[in-house]
Amino acid sequence: MSEQQQRSGDTRTDEAISQFVERFAAQLVDAGMARMPARVFACLLASDSGVLTSAELGERLQISPAAVSGAVRYLSQVDMVSREREPGSRRDRYRVHSDQWYEALTRREGVLARWEGTLREGVVSLGEDSPAGRRLGETLAFFEFLQKELTGLLERWRDHRDQLRAEIDSQRPPGPGLTRSAAAATARPPAARSTYGF
Repeated sequence: MSEQQQRSGDTRTDEAISQFVERFAAQLVDAGMARMPARVFACLLASDSGVLTSAELGERLQISPAAVSGAVRYLSQVDMVSREREPGSRRDRYRVHSDQWYEALTRREGVLARWEGTLREGVVSLGEDSPAGRRLGETLAFFEFLQKELTGLLERWRDHRDQLRAEIDSQRPPGPGLTRSAAAATARPPAARSTYGF
């Protein structure tokens, strides 16, 4: 544990954070993500700021600059992290946003629509009554159902997330000499508020 952690009363250890990163990365790999992007994403997610430079990622994960570069290139392409220039420096840094999962899922709606179109053509080409056509038809029905439900699901998530943020903010004591309303006015932006990363 670092001196800064001790002074702030933070009981987390570098080992505990590293274990989380590797465990969550392994689960992402099991779900189909490549190993290095999974480790980089988990590392960003586990950092308090949600922002790390290439050098910081390399140091924390003990990987080469080339490995970091390949991982963040993939994560940027699938909208899981964003690249930004470090203020006053020529170095890039990489950010995972609190709403990254939501945003990534929202952008998948276009993908679902394209899949539906292709599957619909496939049903016609293969014949609705053929075994393959029926299989494609059921797959198409699933994606149509998913597309219909997704919009409402994401709206309900936003409402739920906002409620969670409000509850967390109401439990956070105001700073010295500040009323709760004044503390709320000077609070950090929503992307950095929640202990849970909301």
